[in-house]
Amino acid sequence: MRLFHMLAGALLLLQPVAVRAQTVWDMPTEYPQSAMPGLGVTIFAKHVVESSAGKLQIRPSFDAASGIRSAGMLAAIAEGRVQAGDAFAGALETEDPIFALPSLPFLVTSMADARRLADLARPFLAAALQKKGLRLLYLTPWPPSGIWSKAPLNTPSDLSSLSVRTYDKVSSEVFASTGAKAASISFADTMPRLVDGSINAVLSSGDGGAGRKLWEYLPYFSEITYSLPLSVASVNGAVYDGLSPDLREAVDAAGHQTETELWLALSTRLQENYQRMRQNGVTIDQSPATAVITALQSGAAVAQHAWCTRSGPTCNQILDAFKSGKP
Repeated sequence: MRLFHMLAGALLLLQPVAVRAQTVWDMPTEYPQSAMPGLGVTIFAKHVVESSAGKLQIRPSFDAASGIRSAGMLAAIAEGRVQAGDAFAGALETEDPIFALPSLPFLVTSMADARRLADLARPFLAAALQKKGLRLLYLTPWPPSGIWSKAPLNTPSDLSSLSVRTYDKVSSEVFASTGAKAASISFADTMPRLVDGSINAVLSSGDGGAGRKLWEYLPYFSEITYSLPLSVASVNGAVYDGLSPDLREAVDAAGHQTETELWLALSTRLQENYQRMRQNGVTIDQSPATAVITALQSGAAVAQHAWCTRSGPTCNQILDAFKSGKP
């Protein structure tokens, strides 16, 4: 009997250790699970569990279910309200101008260009996060952004009739320059604005489940290849540093593998999205009127110059390397 009590006591002492052996990180995104950021969080959670042998688990949430939008994500992570999270990079420009780089208009026109720009931007994005007490986990690529609208866009005057949801300061400046009424709105807050009629167009790829929401109100999509932007996944630096060396290695490996798989997924994503959009009655204009593109590009040149002013020497350092074709 005495031996039994000794064993029972030993088990009780061991129980807290076993509980502490499993760490859980909350990791929200404002996008649907089927959109690229949602896919990234899901893949990352899977690889973390595998790499850590279950000692570390990620608890994802989607569609801003946590109440945290991209613009507030870095603060939420830094303050410890969540341990990690995904945010659309352009929405973070108020934190640091560098975050607007991946969504600069008409800078990249292909997946190869997008990946090269992401590689050039990575150390700058990581440094900006580090200043906030965060660590970069991985970057999530997006398909090209276009314009979802209620009617076709045939002339520049059609742009001026838009009340358009944009996704960052730069895109708001670009569309405002064409006479459109532009407002940077979280994707999680876009649908109510479509329902109440306060917006009649959306700048977005409509990737994954995001498109399912948009085509209910906006049956036209203009393929303008505005940008191939990025989302940024990050973790609280102190939380990361508090892990054991083997768990930090597991997190790093999971992040690297996640980003690799996301770029592979992007290679077929656009056509998959287009197929689903057409099946649901969306008319896709793959050759928008030249005058429409020219009007947007004119505003884009001004907005990019303004961004360069805000970002200082970083602008030329990255853009010169990108335009010269350097890796």
